[in-house]
Amino acid sequence: MSAPVVAQPPVPARDFAAVFSRVAPHMAALDHFLREQLAAFEPEIRDMADYCIDTSGKRIRPALVFFSGWQGADVEPSPDLVQVAAVVELVHLATLVHDDIMDEADVRRARPTASRQYGSAAAVLLGDAIFAHALHLAALFPTPDVCRAVSESTRRVCAGEIMQTLRRRSVSVTRADYDRVIDLKTAELFRVSCALGARLGGHPAAFAPDAARFGRHLGIAYQIYDDLADFFGREQRIGKTLGTDLASGKLTLPLFVLRERLDASERARLDAELLGREAPRLELRLGQMRELGVFDAVVSEIERELGAAEGALARHTVPPVEHLAALPQVLRAQVAALR
Repeated sequence: MSAPVVAQPPVPARDFAAVFSRVAPHMAALDHFLREQLAAFEPEIRDMADYCIDTSGKRIRPALVFFSGWQGADVEPSPDLVQVAAVVELVHLATLVHDDIMDEADVRRARPTASRQYGSAAAVLLGDAIFAHALHLAALFPTPDVCRAVSESTRRVCAGEIMQTLRRRSVSVTRADYDRVIDLKTAELFRVSCALGARLGGHPAAFAPDAARFGRHLGIAYQIYDDLADFFGREQRIGKTLGTDLASGKLTLPLFVLRERLDASERARLDAELLGREAPRLELRLGQMRELGVFDAVVSEIERELGAAEGALARHTVPPVEHLAALPQVLRAQVAALR
């Protein structure tokens, strides 16, 4: 028999911070744990690791671990959940370091990226060091299941990044290619966060695969939102350089829809920008997206994934469901704020 859902005071679904306040003790434990990990890095790079392991991000993946493993408001954060949350966050941070190098991005979380701060060559190796420590922490669990799941997910994330890198400066990328890339590079960590949280939280075995399915669809929706925000966001609010997808020749869903709706001559000019033959014209492309209804078309795809995420939880009444179910509503509010 499933444990009853623990009633929580209503939290307006406006932003992630409002919902994540429910796991504030868990996040505090995570921050403390991550700070302790700095001592494991060699003294020569400890400040660099500290620069990356900051507390200013949304921490969505750790929150998914905590929510999926939720036992109740009065239950102390489980050390196992804290450790696996740290693992997925470190993997994510390492991917961000590498992403910013490839995107030639200057700003991440409202401050210079690691590559801007230390140079691209050092940043590549810094990302590798963070990856390595994440897998070290995963290997410390008493069974190999956690390390196996995290290492497989890390490989899949890297595969998605490689696929995306090889398809830059190309206009022959298909929608299926795009879907595959975001499934690997973003949705995979959302998926494994929910799967491991549900497993380590001691919930019924049937819940873990559905929690994982929820995470995957939420991750796909979040990446499409992030791709939309690259055009429609405000840099101060989003906290990172905008327009990098067009500038780096990355064909994302907003650009797929725009290409489909432009006439042949204008599509050829956009292709030249994606191929690096002409300078990117972000303001022009943003104006065309507004005129041609690109925003609403992309939002409909986000909504489809959020509906699938909600459907994955429909048959469960375990304590995590209330908290996980709030996240699609938060993402809807974030999308609406881009209008």
